[in-house]
Amino acid sequence: MNKTPTFYIKTNRVFNKFKRISWTLVPLIAFGGLFYPRLGLLLIPIMLSLVTLGFFKGKYWCGNLCPHGSLFDSIILQFSPNSSIPKLFKSKTLKVLFFIWYMSMFTSRLIKVSALWGTMTFIDKLGFVFAVNYLIPTTVGTILALFVNPRSWCSFCPMGTMEQLAYKLGKIAGLNGKTDQKVSVAAIEQCHKCGKCSRVCPMQLKPYLNFSGNNQFENENCIRCSTCVANCPAGILSLANTEQALSIKASTNNSGFEKRRKITALLV
Repeated sequence: MNKTPTFYIKTNRVFNKFKRISWTLVPLIAFGGLFYPRLGLLLIPIMLSLVTLGFFKGKYWCGNLCPHGSLFDSIILQFSPNSSIPKLFKSKTLKVLFFIWYMSMFTSRLIKVSALWGTMTFIDKLGFVFAVNYLIPTTVGTILALFVNPRSWCSFCPMGTMEQLAYKLGKIAGLNGKTDQKVSVAAIEQCHKCGKCSRVCPMQLKPYLNFSGNNQFENENCIRCSTCVANCPAGILSLANTEQALSIKASTNNSGFEKRRKITALLV
């Protein structure tokens, strides 16, 4: 009996060497940290890096550097049904509640460990806290990836939420205008509206329906992974800051697209 084909396409999502190998940090920290707790301390520079990058580049970390993202996109994608991410996982309510729960649990553990400050066991106990917390995205994220979609966890990941909060602060401060590279279209008129950018998007977003007046995809959930850029049939997508996007828009020749018309078709 044939299975109903999914709307979403499995395609290459890895476009840099670090993402190709960064998944190895997941078992090293999550499981190695249970036996050698100090490995859990590797999460400190990881968390500092993702928050800093979030301030300047939105969820760039998620799409290009995250060890779990590497695990989901490089390894598990081939075994996943890659089906639609449930609306519940994408809801702001779940994202906020899960973030509050996760950070409250993490903070309470840190407070308990802080009582050991100055003792011989402090460093080991601190590392163990980080390692145990890293097990949550590893176990839950892997299960969801294998049975639903590789990026299901990423829809409500607390670290991703931290990136978004940092990104909002960066926008308010007006400091990420030149560093924030978003998915940009050379000319909206030349977009086929074929939806392939949505079909290959790890986060199942819809760039082709939501380009702004600056020809940019403004959705803060975009992880800047370049998958849609690499798969656009028209070859008109790129990652660019606002200034670059406007420059591309102004220099793009739209001759021949003035009389374009919409053709309705049924895909089977």
